[in-house]
Amino acid sequence: MTIEPTPGPLLEATRQFPTVLWNDSSDLDELRQSISFGGVGATCNPVIAYTTISGHPEIWNDRIRQLAAEHPTWGESEIGWQAVKNMSKEAAALLEPAFERYEGRNGRLSVQTDPRFHRNPAALADQAEEFHHLAKNIIVKIPATKTGLVAIEEATFRGVSINVTVSFTVAQAVRAAEAIERGLDRRQQAGHDISQMAPVVTIMVGRLDDWMKKVVARDQIFLDSSALEWAGVAAMKKAYAIFQERGFRSRVLAAAFRNVLQWSEFQGGDVVVSPPFKWQQIINNSDYVPVERMSVPVDPYYVDQLRRIPDFNRAYEVDGLTVEEFEEFGPTKLTLRQFLDADAKLDALVRDVIVPAP
Repeated sequence: MTIEPTPGPLLEATRQFPTVLWNDSSDLDELRQSISFGGVGATCNPVIAYTTISGHPEIWNDRIRQLAAEHPTWGESEIGWQAVKNMSKEAAALLEPAFERYEGRNGRLSVQTDPRFHRNPAALADQAEEFHHLAKNIIVKIPATKTGLVAIEEATFRGVSINVTVSFTVAQAVRAAEAIERGLDRRQQAGHDISQMAPVVTIMVGRLDDWMKKVVARDQIFLDSSALEWAGVAAMKKAYAIFQERGFRSRVLAAAFRNVLQWSEFQGGDVVVSPPFKWQQIINNSDYVPVERMSVPVDPYYVDQLRRIPDFNRAYEVDGLTVEEFEEFGPTKLTLRQFLDADAKLDALVRDVIVPAP
């Protein structure tokens, strides 16, 4: 099926710049529209998966009942995760034309590893390899924690294209890219082809902004509040410069939108920008004219204001956090908890479908 292009700022940007658009959802209707905007990929996480399944009971309730009937010994989690895998395969099929056109660099559908494995690197790597085989254009999310870095290197060595997630800081992005480099080197040295592997390293720019706002309110830090919209943008631009300088083979991906700066400020960079579909609609319905902004530094005034926040400095400096501190950073804890909660909600949804209340 051919998806006709929808004119607007999003499509114009994809035609002008190496910056690519991925949809921050694997909802099929949203993904089709995003592809018409020039989208060439999609991301997913436990929250998005739960939202998609719970938001379309007319589709997924019957599918869940069928899975339960076909697998009478499966528990709620097994059924729920199979639903996620089925949804991912359907979304991946929509992206196959882009996957072929970009020779594997784009056209990928992200599937996230089970957050309940976040303490077990072997389980993360094994599940990443399993998801890798769901379709030829799958990319797998693993968190940027000490445990996750071990799994990222191992899964990369096994041929899995990784999308690093639960990542908010320059330090996390750089350490994750180094883990990917080690995995790629090991795979090459073992005689395997890496030409169609296409890893990305996410910075959840909006979640970093959220944390800065929380810390400022908690600690009663006085600063110009307009600077708080720039923390994620500043971290993303700094990480990108380091990736370019060091020649990392992964790209940086911006996720967790909170404002349009988190799309417009990255245009012109060889990066992935992954806004939720509602933000794509806002951008494409606007009269904004895309211009190159990735090379334009964040106003030093905003950076100076943000430096009044100790956690911004930890997020902005390449050595601001040690690997051991990644899991203790505020946004990491909040996001892992949110992903774990989404898994529990999916279990409860499956329970309500297969064992309805009397």
